[in-house]
Amino acid sequence: MANHIPPTCEEPVGYQLREINRRIDQDVKGFLEETDAQYAAKVSAAADVILNNLKHSPIVLLSGPSGSGKTTTALKIKEELEKRGVRSHTISMDNYFKTLNPKTAPRTADGMIDFESPECMDMDLLRHHFALLSKGETIRVPKFEFARQMRSVHVGTPLRLGKNEVAIFEGIHALNDDCAGRFPQAACLYISARSDVLDGQDLIFKRTWMRLCRRSVRDYNFRGTSVPETMDMWANVRRGEKLYISPFKDRANYKFDSSLAYEVSVMRHYAEPLMEAIPPENIRRPELLELCKAFDHFTPIDPALVHPDSLLREFIGGGSYDYD
Repeated sequence: MANHIPPTCEEPVGYQLREINRRIDQDVKGFLEETDAQYAAKVSAAADVILNNLKHSPIVLLSGPSGSGKTTTALKIKEELEKRGVRSHTISMDNYFKTLNPKTAPRTADGMIDFESPECMDMDLLRHHFALLSKGETIRVPKFEFARQMRSVHVGTPLRLGKNEVAIFEGIHALNDDCAGRFPQAACLYISARSDVLDGQDLIFKRTWMRLCRRSVRDYNFRGTSVPETMDMWANVRRGEKLYISPFKDRANYKFDSSLAYEVSVMRHYAEPLMEAIPPENIRRPELLELCKAFDHFTPIDPALVHPDSLLREFIGGGSYDYD
């Protein structure tokens, strides 16, 4: 960890089901506005960390597991920094994937290509780009074409940082030893949906279910991936998190919780019909039906009430941010 920044952690709070439903029944619009304001405060705290580190490095590394809302959060941090006079650029680390070579690609224990492995990323190029940007030199951010599983050598976006400018690199491996560990002067952030929903002491909705719902709905709506296909990948995604992401979260100078108190009540409109339609022969069906049953505890919220700037819009659509 960069020892010039004191680490801070916004601890998961755990939501109470009865309080969620009470707020929805009494003042749903006020509930959504208050929740969004709480998230904005977390973004502001992350911006403080970045600004405090700017004299040491213009590089920001934002990590978190799948479904955490890294992309929207990076854009929100960018907005907050620009309010304070610091121009920022957001870069998806997905563009630093290596062109797939089946002969040399990392493999899981069952012989499948391990797309979750940091070995799929060009860490040497990333570190080189961090160094160039820190010296005020120009880089060309590469473009990875997922359809062809290859990085284009001809397409790229030039980037040079001026005074009071930062580059926010967001990706699941941003805090890995081979990335942040090789550039310790960067400001490091970690984000994940970290709060369960409880009824008293009883667990009603798991935090990992929140991320699974986010990913399932997003993949279905925007990536042409069915829920069965998402579930087939989910076990390997979770395995990759435990191996390659969670072990490095304590490197973060700021950790914060991206769960929203109102999101299950909104997400049930999208996730429940998709998950209930999973074929009976799918081995993941019992888990998804258990998840769907949990939706019944939540008073629904009309998705039209969700603000276009909400983090949840990254997954359900209709938001004001450009994710291209």
